[in-house]
Amino acid sequence: MAEPARRAPIAPDEPPVDPAAIDRAYHLYRAKRRAQAARSRERARARLRFLVAIVVLVALGLALMLTLWHEIQRVFGL
Repeated sequence: MAEPARRAPIAPDEPPVDPAAIDRAYHLYRAKRRAQAARSRERARARLRFLVAIVVLVALGLALMLTLWHEIQRVFGL
């Protein structure tokens, strides 16, 4: 029957985990969270800019239509 693979013995004076790796992982996680929050804020700002642009365009279109209608009535006496 097969035996489990033997592991190399760990020296008792060596730390089992690299402390720098823990710090790097922590900073990476925080950077990912910050990037996600920034994307979320930017998406909200883009929605707001889009809505403002739509409202401005609709208002300009409405003003143009009313002005044209008024001029047509004045010119043709409707």
